[in-house]
Amino acid sequence: MSDQESEIGVAARLYDEVLNSTLIDLNGLIIIMRMMDYSNCYPEDPHAVNFAGQRGFLKLLKSGFKETLFPDDPFREIKKEEKPLFRAIKWLQYLVPIFQWLPTYTWRLFISDFFAGITATSIAVPQAISYAKLADLHPIIGLYTCFVPPIVYAIFGSSRHLSVGPIASASLLISQTISTVVRPEEDPILYLHLVLTTTFVAGLFQTCLGFLRLGILVDLLSHSTITGFMGGAAVMLTLQQLKGIFGLKHFAHKTGVTTVLKSIWTYRHEARMNITVMGLFFLAYLQFTKHQRNRNRKLFWLSAMAPMTTVIVGGVFTYLVNGKRHGIQTVGHLSRGINPLTIKYLKFDSKYLAPVLRAGFITGILSMAEGIAIGRSFAVVENTPHDGNKEMIAFGLMNMCGSVTSCYLTTGPFSKTAVNYIAGCKTAMSNLVQAFLVALTLEFLAPLFGYTPLVVLSAIIISAVLGFLNYAEVVHLYKVDKFDFIICMAGFFGVIFVALDIGLMISVGLSILRALLYVARPDSCKLGKLPDLGCYRDTDQYTVSTLPGILIVQLGSPMYFANSNYVKERIMRYIRCEEDTTGITVEQIILDLSGVTSIDTTSLEGLWETNKTIENNGMQLSFVNPRIEVLEKMVAAKFVSRVGKESFFLTVEDAVKASQIALRKSRASNSEDGVRGTTIHQSAVDSC
Repeated sequence: MSDQESEIGVAARLYDEVLNSTLIDLNGLIIIMRMMDYSNCYPEDPHAVNFAGQRGFLKLLKSGFKETLFPDDPFREIKKEEKPLFRAIKWLQYLVPIFQWLPTYTWRLFISDFFAGITATSIAVPQAISYAKLADLHPIIGLYTCFVPPIVYAIFGSSRHLSVGPIASASLLISQTISTVVRPEEDPILYLHLVLTTTFVAGLFQTCLGFLRLGILVDLLSHSTITGFMGGAAVMLTLQQLKGIFGLKHFAHKTGVTTVLKSIWTYRHEARMNITVMGLFFLAYLQFTKHQRNRNRKLFWLSAMAPMTTVIVGGVFTYLVNGKRHGIQTVGHLSRGINPLTIKYLKFDSKYLAPVLRAGFITGILSMAEGIAIGRSFAVVENTPHDGNKEMIAFGLMNMCGSVTSCYLTTGPFSKTAVNYIAGCKTAMSNLVQAFLVALTLEFLAPLFGYTPLVVLSAIIISAVLGFLNYAEVVHLYKVDKFDFIICMAGFFGVIFVALDIGLMISVGLSILRALLYVARPDSCKLGKLPDLGCYRDTDQYTVSTLPGILIVQLGSPMYFANSNYVKERIMRYIRCEEDTTGITVEQIILDLSGVTSIDTTSLEGLWETNKTIENNGMQLSFVNPRIEVLEKMVAAKFVSRVGKESFFLTVEDAVKASQIALRKSRASNSEDGVRGTTIHQSAVDSC
């Protein structure tokens, strides 16, 4: 008899013995042969891990590059076209989104966009003047900002509903940062030039992120971070506008809540009752219109027209009563004419470069994150196209173009976008309508807005930012995730007690720290078998049965140098806890790697050390379903050859059956532990 026939006979007898004990089924024979390394007896094993050859470096690099920068496969439509002309048209439509919807544009769509553009302009003009004053700029700059950027966005933007313009938080942040090097009241020309330079830097930064497809940086601003920052900014903006509500002529330059409150108390003698009453009246009117809109969506036009109504009524009232005699401060003279070119005024002097770069980067990311989030939310509702990377390019281009045409930082404000959407906007044509109407305003109506009282602008800003205080969302964060709540509150209190940029950085820092904790302390759990379903699940979540002497541990995240030692310690702690709880020695450890998407060399070495430690303690470690990237690195590092292919299994069930056989074999070979071995085996039989 040949050696091979003898080996087959041994395997067959072992299989008959195990089968008679009702321990395993036909698949058990395959597992037995694999453990005894009789691969030539059963060449096709459907339950074996695939140790096929490694993928080439270039293939891995291409795959990683695609998943990192092009996870949405943006060129799929282009690749479908076979003819060069059609492919060129697809490229043009991809790079310039206006050509996607313009060829199919109809008169009916234009009617909807036209009325939406008129409605959006009614809120855009007063808000632009208000936010320009908030940024310590001349009000005409706010009107300029509502002309050029909407045209650029209509051409390059992918959102059908976003209405672009300045935002309150970025306006205050720019003012706060640039004021550290030059006061707007001391040198308004230089201050304006630095603000324009900041806008150019922000636009260049946004465009680069878009072309390099690095939108992942925007993801660092978590939902809890934005909620806390916007809430803190709303409080600070409201306190800042108390200067206009009370009619004060002097005020604090810093934005800390204690500084602002102290300033109000110090200059309380400048407050004028008539201006305060006027401001509270207009604020109450604005809030009333918002309340009516929330009660009945058909009355959206009431709140949309409210800012323009307050500007007109306030201006007429101030003109009729000769407001200057009563101490009512107004915007002042506004010149006719569209945007003058300002490219020669951009300043990159090293003396001012640091604050300009800081303000550009922070406001660039903040405005980009807000605009993309708002555009995406409306795109989901209407199931319309939205591309985050295209949005970054569009924001960057409109800010770069705006900086050389007398405009400051622009993005997609929520209030304007909501009004634009409710008014029936269908495409980005509404932005072109807005730009056209603002151009008419600049050419013919600009001087009339010079009579607008500053107290009216303060009321408009306060009414707009009160919506940023999302109490319900804060309560939701507290109930769902306490760490998210802490991140939110850190941003909130950092903004109101320190500064806008510091508060934002504190909140982002905590978010990054949390992400690092997820990496350094990966999730893991002990698995047991659901008796009725036969699958393995977390013992803490489900009522499952466990096998004496066998421990199944599942890892649920990538393994890196930062968590290598933790994984080893966690496995050993699972073993100690299992033995302390059951009183039975653990002999077989099964490590489910299904959730481990990647692994580095440090973790491979740590896993090898863990395997040696387990073997030195008389136990055996098995591995289940390593992902392709993990398995390739294990093969390349000689880990598989050192551990042995027989230690790798495709499913947890296969590994459990192999472990049961190993326990039975251990019992048979160790007569001193025969009684205990029989007990373990019988328990395993009962659990199956």
